[in-house]
Amino acid sequence: MKRLYVLLYVVVLTIPIFLGLNAWQSARYISLEREINRLEDAQVEWVESNKRLIAGIAVLSSPERIEHIAQKDLQLSRIQPEDVLLVRIEGGKERGF
Repeated sequence: MKRLYVLLYVVVLTIPIFLGLNAWQSARYISLEREINRLEDAQVEWVESNKRLIAGIAVLSSPERIEHIAQKDLQLSRIQPEDVLLVRIEGGKERGF
C-alpha cells in the first residue's frame, strides 16, 4: 500500500513539472521565433541597401559620367590616334608582348 502512495506522489509531482517544462519551452520557442523574424527583417533591409549601393556605383562609374568629369572639371581631352607614339624595342629577351 505504501508503494502505491509513493507512486501516486511521483505521478502527482511529475505532471506539474512536465506542464512547467512545456510552458517554458513554448515561451522559448516564441522568443526564438521573434528573434528570427527580427533577423529576417534586418536581412531584407541589408539586401535592399546593397541593391541601392550597387545601383549608385553603376551610376557613378558610368563611362559618360567619367568622360564628362574628365572634360569639364579636369579639362582633359581624348587623345587622337595620330598623337599616339608607339615605341618598339627589338632584340633582347622576348617578354611575351
